[in-house]
Amino acid sequence: MDDQPTVRQLRLVVTAPDYDEALRFFRDVLGLRERESYSLDAGRVSILDAGAATLELTDPGHAAYIDEVEVGRRVAGHIRVAFEVADTPAVTTALADAGAEVVAPPTRTPWNSLNSRLLTPGGLQVTIFAELGD
Repeated sequence: MDDQPTVRQLRLVVTAPDYDEALRFFRDVLGLRERESYSLDAGRVSILDAGAATLELTDPGHAAYIDEVEVGRRVAGHIRVAFEVADTPAVTTALADAGAEVVAPPTRTPWNSLNSRLLTPGGLQVTIFAELGD
C-alpha cells in the first residue's frame, strides 16, 4: 500500500457576486498570489495561493466556543476561513480599509494567538490570526 496521501490540495471555491472587488481584496490587499486565472464567455476564475492548507473539523459546541472567544457571540455559519499572518492588527486594518466589515477586533485567545474576525466582500467570514508563541 502506498503511504502517500490521496489528497494533494485543498481548494476552497468562493462564488463572489462582485468578482472584481473580491479579487482585489484577496489578491491585492490580503496578498494571496495569483497562480492562474481564466476568462471565458461563461465567466472568470482566479486561483490564488494561500500557502499551506489544512481542513479544521469542529463540532457545533466547539464552533460556538471559538465564536465566543473571538467575537463574544455565535456568528459564523458552517464555513469560516482562517488566514495565518505575521501581524493581525495591521492586516485587520488593511482589510477593513479595503471594504471588509470588522466583526471583532484582534483578541488574544486562550490558545495564545491573536485573532480578529471579518466579513469580506463576497460574504465570506474570515479569521485573521497570528500565533504568539510561548
